[in-house]
Amino acid sequence: MSGHSKWANIKHKKGKADAARGAATTKISREITTAVRLGGADPTGNMRLKLALQKARENNIPKDNIQRAIQKGQGTLEGASYEEVTYEGYGTAGVALLVEAMTDNRNRTAAEMRHIFSKHGGNMGESGCVSWMFHKKGLVLIDKAPELSEEDLLAIVLEAGAEDMDSEGEQYEVTCAPDDFEGLLNAMEKAGIKWDSAEISMIPETTIALDGDDAAKLMRLVDALEEQDDVQNVYGNFDVPDEEEDE
Repeated sequence: MSGHSKWANIKHKKGKADAARGAATTKISREITTAVRLGGADPTGNMRLKLALQKARENNIPKDNIQRAIQKGQGTLEGASYEEVTYEGYGTAGVALLVEAMTDNRNRTAAEMRHIFSKHGGNMGESGCVSWMFHKKGLVLIDKAPELSEEDLLAIVLEAGAEDMDSEGEQYEVTCAPDDFEGLLNAMEKAGIKWDSAEISMIPETTIALDGDDAAKLMRLVDALEEQDDVQNVYGNFDVPDEEEDE
């Protein structure tokens, strides 16, 4: 992935795994339910819900599914109660991995996580073993377009509280402190700037470059983690070539 957005090195692409197992609906519905439970059902004052609903639309999730997820969050529709859990561990060549999950059974999910790590040559560690290598940041990806100049975008995002903007590759990558995330998105929306991806992410201090067998082995572990039904996000401090990540 060298020469492309750092985002690709931070969070492995989830599209093919989610599509293959039809997991997008389940994962996004759980995110909607949790967002409503924590911040209410009005997306105007709940950025987490607003982003989850946007993701639901992008994935063509039926309105009935979205409504049921909202009702579960409000407590007006019976359903499982999910809690957010983070698992930490190591993959090939000591790559650090953070796995965010939503589960209604911590013991079951922990056992499955441990099995996946072990099966693919990794090792699930204790809480805190790798999280110190990552920083929580708001992260927004914006596709480059002729009508959007780098200078204009930079001026808008810096005024809105962005910490940095990287223009490497085919997208702009804007980072900010979590507390400034909502204000940044509101400012971009007001300016008519559309983003490809926006969420709170875990960004590593440094990355480990892998290729060949090591890269392939790590990607099998990351894919297996992402395919687990309870997993929402997988973050890692790895850097692998595009062709090996997409295999």
